[in-house]
Amino acid sequence: MDSKRWDDLTSKNGMLGYLDMNLRGAGQVFFQNNPWTGLIILAAIFWGARAAGDLNVAFGAVVGLFVSTTTAILLNVDRASLRQGLFGLNGVLVGVAVPIFLHPHPMMWAYLLLGAAVSTVATLAVANVVKSWGIPGSTAPFVFTTWVLLLGAYSFTHLPIATMGPPALPAAAGAGGMTLSLHTVLSSLGKNISQVYLIENFWTGVLFIVAIAINSIRSAGFAVIGSVIGLGAALVFGAGAGATASGLYGFSAVLTAMAVGLAFEKLSLRAVLYAVLATVFTVVVQAAFNTALSPLGIPPLTFPYVLTMWLFLLPGIDLMPHPKASPVVMIPFRSSKGY
Repeated sequence: MDSKRWDDLTSKNGMLGYLDMNLRGAGQVFFQNNPWTGLIILAAIFWGARAAGDLNVAFGAVVGLFVSTTTAILLNVDRASLRQGLFGLNGVLVGVAVPIFLHPHPMMWAYLLLGAAVSTVATLAVANVVKSWGIPGSTAPFVFTTWVLLLGAYSFTHLPIATMGPPALPAAAGAGGMTLSLHTVLSSLGKNISQVYLIENFWTGVLFIVAIAINSIRSAGFAVIGSVIGLGAALVFGAGAGATASGLYGFSAVLTAMAVGLAFEKLSLRAVLYAVLATVFTVVVQAAFNTALSPLGIPPLTFPYVLTMWLFLLPGIDLMPHPKASPVVMIPFRSSKGY
């Protein structure tokens, strides 16, 4: 079915329209305004969650997605932004994060519902702050909402912590150096991409790339480039072998490469080098926040990407070839066309 016919159907059928905006929300985490991209991403999440033996993560993603979108409808937000899935992208990430970091418990699901709803309010709040700067809020609402949820969980007996380590003072890095083989390198490259959704699974990462590519080959290319650079930088700097192999130093690099690389309407060598610089720096920011947040016992999530993306987009640098330069075009969150 072509996109025009699908758009006509969703505009005439309320249930299809609701499903469409939710699927687009899942795709918008990777900047893709495409319902089929979102559908494959959700399928990949279920694959990874089943492989890990924890389907709560997959169901949490769906619940978070629908709750955040429904909250946006009840708040009567901008209709165009709603239809493009911009109020689902943070909710789906909250829905994945809560079951990963907290033990299964009825109160955990109540906590997830609360967090997903609040992520919509946070999306509106962050958007109002950054709109004057000409940059997107992206996943910042997810980060801020989830940090508060996880910090609060330490004080609630009905919300036991699962996978987070206890708060600890920063310590010098141990021996780095992941064992290099074709298998470990390919595995890490896939996990760098899957970890955008906090899932450690090579095939989930592969499916994510397929999902992105059906909407935008250029976007998929930048995702792969970000994964390669993230892994390379982690190895060169000597990041911990376990974290590197698990994709924990690469997922924010993937998002940064996509965000900065797609911020320019046309590619130039300088624009590519600018994106590479941002991607390498993201790995350093990741390490910095690993250290900074260890006393709090919470993970950096995608904040290294958010901070680096803001840093590199705020200057508004025009990196188009001269003399045919055109203004910087901000990240195409709202385009349904490929790039």
